[in-house]
Amino acid sequence: AKNSEEKSKKAMMDAARLADELRAEQDHTNTQSKAKRALESQYNELEQRIAEASESAMHGGRTAMAKLESRVKELEMELSALQTRTNENTKVNQKAERKIKELQFQVEEDRKNQDRMSELASKLQAKIKTYKKQIEEAEEIAALNLAKYRKAQQELEETEERSRLAETQLTTVHRTY
Repeated sequence: AKNSEEKSKKAMMDAARLADELRAEQDHTNTQSKAKRALESQYNELEQRIAEASESAMHGGRTAMAKLESRVKELEMELSALQTRTNENTKVNQKAERKIKELQFQVEEDRKNQDRMSELASKLQAKIKTYKKQIEEAEEIAALNLAKYRKAQQELEETEERSRLAETQLTTVHRTY
């Protein structure tokens, strides 16, 4: 009986120890379960936040892409307008260069014409001088001839006067005889 009592005490002690271990294990399991539930809750919450962040990023990415596409279209339109203006300016520039060349050619022709006109004017001036000199010489000759003519006419008149006087005297002499 002592042996059985000891075995019984030992069995009770083992049972108490096992009960304590079981309680400790149950507490530990409960603690682990609570921790697991808390971690699962955190995990779910994080998954939800990740999903929201991903959705937000996708939405933001789509918005950013739409903005970038819009900006690309604007830049393409600006480039097209700039190319059009550049082409127009090139045409205007080429037209202006042609006009400049035409004007330079015209100025060169005008200069050549002016040189020819100046040369012609110089020749005409020389001819005018020659003609003036010839006119002056002709006037001098005409003046000399006029003076000779007047002198000859005066001499003629004097001769006619003497001739009349001589005729008058001759007529008077004939009458007296």
